[in-house]
Amino acid sequence: MPLRQILPGMLRDPARALIDVGNRTQGSLVRINLGSFRPYLVTHPRHVQHVLRDRAENYERAGDGLFWRPVKRLFGEGILGEGQIWSASRRMLQPMFTAKRVEAMIDGMAEAIRDAVDELDQPSSAGRTVDIGAEQARIVCRAIMRVLFADKISVADAMRVVDAQDVIATAVIPRIIVPFAPLSLPMPGDRPFRRAKRIVDDVLVPVVRATRAVADEGDDVISTLWRARTDDGRQLDEQQVRNDTVAMFAATTETTINVLTWFWPHLEQRPDIADRLYAEIDRVVGGEPVRREHLPELTYTRMVLDELLRLYPIGWIIPRRAVAADEIDGVPIEAGATVVASPLVTQRMARFWDRPDEFDPERFRPEQVRARHRYAHFPFGGGPHQCLGMYLFYLEAQLILATMLSRYRFRMRRPGVPGLRLAAALRPRHRVELTLLAASPSPGTAPA
Repeated sequence: MPLRQILPGMLRDPARALIDVGNRTQGSLVRINLGSFRPYLVTHPRHVQHVLRDRAENYERAGDGLFWRPVKRLFGEGILGEGQIWSASRRMLQPMFTAKRVEAMIDGMAEAIRDAVDELDQPSSAGRTVDIGAEQARIVCRAIMRVLFADKISVADAMRVVDAQDVIATAVIPRIIVPFAPLSLPMPGDRPFRRAKRIVDDVLVPVVRATRAVADEGDDVISTLWRARTDDGRQLDEQQVRNDTVAMFAATTETTINVLTWFWPHLEQRPDIADRLYAEIDRVVGGEPVRREHLPELTYTRMVLDELLRLYPIGWIIPRRAVAADEIDGVPIEAGATVVASPLVTQRMARFWDRPDEFDPERFRPEQVRARHRYAHFPFGGGPHQCLGMYLFYLEAQLILATMLSRYRFRMRRPGVPGLRLAAALRPRHRVELTLLAASPSPGTAPA
């Protein structure tokens, strides 16, 4: 596909331009001509499965390639890398994210979320507008710092890192869009990136260093990394513990904060969905604090989250480099070629989804999920690199939504769903501000 066909759209609205390319190709493998850079765009679920799972060993997450080279300046080598260093980090951290381990965190996470949501009572009673993205960041940080980082990082410091991540997510976009530009060439976003990276290190590196001496006493992410050993028996050095700490901080906060920010404008647009969601939470939770045993019954809440992830996958672009020559549906892929899968594109293509731009949780009824290809919906990636925190996200997000909606209703300051701002993770083009109103207790329930 020649540059002249896609460049005008890429400059106006890169997200929509990519989705339009996917719709025009109807799932066929296509090579995009960006001058010296010519990646293959993979959109059909069958092809996505081939790249991410079936032949994953042949499609590496190259650290010097599209997307990873700009992002690697923050995360370094480790869980977000490739090869032996990645496999060692994955092996060390994976036990912290098993279903059994995550479920053991639920009670502590629920308590932290309740404490954080309590702080919304004051702006709610005063009728004051809040930036719900910032408030959700505070709630997520309270929960994650407690259950994964053992409160070694204060909520105030965690918020500094989250703000820095937000700057970085936008600052890397020029280098993602122009991936062939050498790092030695100054580009827009480089200075904000460096300043934000310094903030991340100023907060997290002292915690990493202080944890080393007491690692045997802790069960948190940083202690686990200090106790871990490489395949040849060596202790990790400070740089790798730093890299994986930064990566795990980002992975366990970014997804929940950003996905839930889109929740409110979509709910405001669809009162029928809001009524059904309120009814489920009122029935399951009532006036009680949200607890572990409530979560399996919040089935419609889970469908809402899946639909949010369909429209706003955090890992919206998944580039890979072919190690050896391959063939996908008769199309030869040469060794060294860049192959790009995109949940953002596949999950909004009319060939695979009816009314793809509409918000409709009914798509995730069990019978509809079973009828679709597994890789029609892959917001957390797939194969050996699938996001470790997927199960944690669902439980945490359900806890946050159920806690907030059991206590509040809301009114948007600016009606309508914001446009997409393309960053390392998808963000709204403007802040989502709303007023929280106390919910009336359901008949037969005690007040919260």
